Amino acid sequence: MRRQASPQRGFTLIELMVVLVIVGIATAALGLSIRSDPLRVLRDDAQRLAERFAVAQSEVRGDGRSIAWQADADGYRFVRGAWTDDGGVPVVDPFHVEDFRRDAALRPQRWQAGPVRVASGGAVVLTPEWFGQPWRLVLSSAAGQVEVRRDASGRFKVQ
Repeated sequence: MRRQASPQRGFTLIELMVVLVIVGIATAALGLSIRSDPLRVLRDDAQRLAERFAVAQSEVRGDGRSIAWQADADGYRFVRGAWTDDGGVPVVDPFHVEDFRRDAALRPQRWQAGPVRVASGGAVVLTPEWFGQPWRLVLSSAAGQVEVRRDASGRFKVQ
């Protein structure tokens, strides 16, 4: 007696390919709909700036010479008067500035967020004093704005 063959179970190759195409289309649509946060790049710039302010503050406290921070729409830099020796006594010469081009942390930087506007209450100068006036910078780009704050004890925070 012949046994009846059982029907095949499972999916056909066509059915599997249709499912893979649907999954691929759904994944592509999801990937295109997720956009990065444009304010994140500005926040990252602000965080890097706060870290560099902390490095500059440590440099000032170790060296004793104030460091000024200068910024424009394209980027920023830290500068300080260079030492000159006019007859045996080294003094800080405000007409010759050091801009830390060879320093990995304090060298001039470009904003990653594109053109950035900086609003501050005045010149940003880091002094060797351990306690000073708190201040804040507001960094603005087309994506929004972020604040970098320095408290009286010299800690920097991004908000």
